Amino acid sequence: MLAKHYGWEPFMEPVVDNPYLSDYYKDIKRWSFALEVFFLKQRFKDILNINASDKAIIQDRSIFEGVYIFTANNHDMGNMDDRDFETYMELFEQMMTIVRLPDLMIYLRSSVAHLVDNIHKRGRDYEQTMPLKYLSNLNERYEEFVMHTYKGRKLVIDVDDMDYKNRPEDFAAIVDKIDATMFGIFGPLD
Repeated sequence: MLAKHYGWEPFMEPVVDNPYLSDYYKDIKRWSFALEVFFLKQRFKDILNINASDKAIIQDRSIFEGVYIFTANNHDMGNMDDRDFETYMELFEQMMTIVRLPDLMIYLRSSVAHLVDNIHKRGRDYEQTMPLKYLSNLNERYEEFVMHTYKGRKLVIDVDDMDYKNRPEDFAAIVDKIDATMFGIFGPLD
């Protein structure tokens, strides 16, 4: 919706063409390393394409989220052993030598209950059995990452009481916040 509104080119997370996602939700411990490396590879490929583009781009999920939220969560929950995690992090650190932060990170803050509702609405079979503890851990990691770890420009929008897909006033409120951050009293992004 934001891509359409602003005329930005969207870079969406590869879900349909992901060869590991379905297996991952059947056996998280077995497939976590392969899944996370696939996502890291894809997000890095996206960064290279974004850097080569002269268009304004909006990403569904950044490389930073994949590392500091999803992969770290898999490691801390015991789904990825130390050796695999260290290998993954070394690969990520090498990639970061040529990556710059996005101009703006938009964090749509949501409670776990709201996330569960959205997952049910989305209807992907493999997501329906996702453990609640897994979602709770992800949500806590998002808070920590966005509020304390991420060093770039960010905008936090609480969406629990919003239905931006079906209520134009909710989408307009999000656009207003983005406009104020990018072009308002804070000045334009460079």
